[in-house]
Amino acid sequence: MSKIAVVYWTGTGNTEIMANAIGAAAGADVFDLSSFSPDTVSAYEKIAFGCPAMGDEVLEEGEFEPFFTEAEGSLAGKKVALFGSYGWGDGQWMRDWEERVKAAGAALFSNGLIINGTPDESGEAECADFGKNFAAF
Repeated sequence: MSKIAVVYWTGTGNTEIMANAIGAAAGADVFDLSSFSPDTVSAYEKIAFGCPAMGDEVLEEGEFEPFFTEAEGSLAGKKVALFGSYGWGDGQWMRDWEERVKAAGAALFSNGLIINGTPDESGEAECADFGKNFAAF
């Protein structure tokens, strides 16, 4: 069985709800960003990163973007999934993020999972399916 991490940043708690549902279904270690360093990437075969869309459909710039920029150099050969919540827009931040992961040499799992606002029961079930399928990836 692969060692899996779910690493997330949340501002409102929506992405945290997603992370916990994905992590539980995947049998993963779940970390908020403050509990995980870019150096820890090497300890995992699969990592699901979660960050909501911010501002002009970008990753959160104060904490998550600097973390991810540093972690990108360690993603080659890893299996990576992406997820996050959003409040508006069409998911451009996720498409841009997917391209970064591919350019880093990681194997991207599916399209990133995005949920508008707070995940409801259906959204949490979607997160659980995403986690279960990522674990099998």
